[in-house]
This record gives sequence, structure tokens and C-alpha cells, in this order.
Amino acid sequence: GIMVEIEISGPGKNALGTELIASLTERINAADGAPIVFHGAGDAFSAGLNLKEVASLDEDGMDGFLDRLVTFFQRVWLYPGPTVAAVNGHAIAGGCILAMCCDRAIATSNPAARIGLNEVAIGLRFPPALLRFVQATISPQHLSEVVLGAGLFAPEDAVRLGLVHAASDDPLADARIAIKALARHPADAYRAAKLDLRAGRMTATDAEAAAFKRDVVPYWTSPELKAMIRKLLGG
Repeated sequence: GIMVEIEISGPGKNALGTELIASLTERINAADGAPIVFHGAGDAFSAGLNLKEVASLDEDGMDGFLDRLVTFFQRVWLYPGPTVAAVNGHAIAGGCILAMCCDRAIATSNPAARIGLNEVAIGLRFPPALLRFVQATISPQHLSEVVLGAGLFAPEDAVRLGLVHAASDDPLADARIAIKALARHPADAYRAAKLDLRAGRMTATDAEAAAFKRDVVPYWTSPELKAMIRKLLGG
């Protein structure tokens, strides 16, 4: 059968901005249920959200941006066919979430690569749908270390914490092997089981979404956060 490889490629170490999210979504839609391997261009998988874009948005813009972001992650999480992430380098914050949305994530064994959810460290609160997803995906004994510690981990620690499933000297080659194994299952049974396991795991309640919009989105557009982002971008 056909397998689709999707390269995550963009400025800022493949940072997730509106344009990249749109092009990735287009390619996922075109794959139409066929098995997908994701990997990053260059030496990173994805270093997270496009902070330059985030820093430029007003409240309405931010609201739309976060909606598109969550919709994109839901698209990968609920994709009917098999998905494997070849995490070939840094996978940080939103980049780590993307890897976690895949059925299997195989990281580089390069100890210099950094993988983790550092939202709290940079002063951001997770959109409620993504917080529910993280709670459903990371085991309870590691949740505080991952979310409250907000660390960026070397691959072997990322495996221990459940952010990725394995580390490999050649993550792309191993991802291709893994996707072939998953693709051997009957497609209908695979799709049904995946939806059974995952439906509702990345869905906020209306009340949570409304509270986030009211209480948190204004902070995402605040002068304090913009100053923090400028510092992170070295400006």
C-alpha cells in the first residue's frame, strides 16, 4: 500500500504558524487515510509555536490562531490511518504535542535533542482541549514532572516519561518500519479502534472553552507575554 511522508518544514526550526499548519493540514487531507510518517526538516522536528506570529496577534487573532492549532492537533490525533512521528531533533511544546498525537513516536537518540512541554516555563497556559489530551496521554506518575517541571528532556528521559515511545540512531528508518507494521492491520478495524480509544480525549467542554477565552487568551496577548517572547527570541 502507499505510505505518505510529510516533512514539517518552516522557519524557526519548523515552528507551527498559520501557514505551516495550513500546508500540513492540506497534506494530511490529501493522504486520505493512508499511513503517514511525519518528520522534521533539518535538525529539528518542530520547536513549537511560531512565537513571532504569536507575539503579533491581538485577542481576536489569537483566538483564531489557537482554534486552528487545536483543530490541527485533533486532525492528527483522530486521523483514521496509522501515523508515526520520526522525531529527528527538538520537539518542544506544540512540536512535542504533534509527536504525541501520532500512534507511535520514535525520537533520535542524539542526547543533544530536547523534547518536552515547557509551556509553564515560558508562562503559557495550555488550551483546555490540549490539557485534557496531555492528561489522557501522560501517565499520572509523570504528569507533574512533565507539566509542572516544564522541562526539556534528552531522548532517553523523554522515553521514560512517555513523551515518545522509543529512541533510535535512525528514527526515520525505524518510523518507516513501524508504519509498515501498523499498516498491516485491517484498515477498518484500525480506524474504529483508534476512534474508540481517542474520541473525546482532546475535546474541551463549552464552559472550559469560554473560560479560556475570557481569562487566558487576554494573557496570551499581554505586554508581559510579548516581552517574554521577545526575550526568548533574543530580541
